[in-house]
Amino acid sequence: MADVSVSTVSRALAGSSMIPEALREKITAIAEEHGYVVNQAARNLRLQTTNTIGLVLPMGHETGQQVTDPFLLELIGHLSEDVFKRGYDLLMSKNPAPRQGWLKDLVQSHRFDGMLVLGQSDQHEQINALAHKYPPMVVWGERLDGQSYCSVGVDNVFGGRLATEHLIGRGRRQILFLGPAQVPEVSSRLLGFKDALKDAGTPIRPGQIIEAHFTYESAYQTVRDLLASRRKFDAIFCASDVIALATITALTDSGRRVPEDVAVCGFDDVAMARSMTPPLTTIKQDLRMGAQMMVDLLFQRLGGDKTSSAVIPASLIVRSST
Repeated sequence: MADVSVSTVSRALAGSSMIPEALREKITAIAEEHGYVVNQAARNLRLQTTNTIGLVLPMGHETGQQVTDPFLLELIGHLSEDVFKRGYDLLMSKNPAPRQGWLKDLVQSHRFDGMLVLGQSDQHEQINALAHKYPPMVVWGERLDGQSYCSVGVDNVFGGRLATEHLIGRGRRQILFLGPAQVPEVSSRLLGFKDALKDAGTPIRPGQIIEAHFTYESAYQTVRDLLASRRKFDAIFCASDVIALATITALTDSGRRVPEDVAVCGFDDVAMARSMTPPLTTIKQDLRMGAQMMVDLLFQRLGGDKTSSAVIPASLIVRSST
């Protein structure tokens, strides 16, 4: 219809300056008149690209945790915006029970050009093995010994220390830790908790570390069971703000006052922390900064650069719950 070659049409619709402006406008007008649109899938196949970034959530440690978790929602929101700004789409994949080789199979499906992984869960070894063969990958999580992949995460040890020192400074002496200690990030928060207690001359006692899941329902029941056991404590350091919300609710439902009877500190500083009753003292992870770093590093790696891992600072946000 335009009386030109296929390649000329292709260049014109791509806005190439190689095609004179008048001819570009003529070809574009014909395309619009006849309802022609570029087949993006075919174009991507020809160019061997998808213009898509994979967002992967391994949930081996926490099969009940939902994408609606406030921490995940905020982080995914920031990541999405940074990816979209670069003209890429986002493909999300949640794997609640990862099997051996699942990550390799996902990469070999060629559904995305690069991959953002939210948390190591219990999949560190699989992620590490993949890193040697698949460079365009950045992981949100803890920096671990022998790690081959690029990661971004908060200084969890320092954050754990900050929270515990704050509770000690408030005169609390019977402080419990509540969270899934097998998760690498939480394990480091627990290390900071132990270090702060040791420096204060109060080393860890049996039963001071309470295992709890990231889900609200599980954490709530854990605290109710703890109260039923008549265990004595005057503060709880929770490994996440969701766990802290469940903790405060369980305490108040049982007639305990926060912070008069029990001080509660969380970790994350998600939006709901400010509106809880009482407002939650917590350790802030700057998720906007973390998301921007992850996307920047990923696109550097897509460009062939070798990038180092990054650690963002943790800070204490003091509110009424302590």
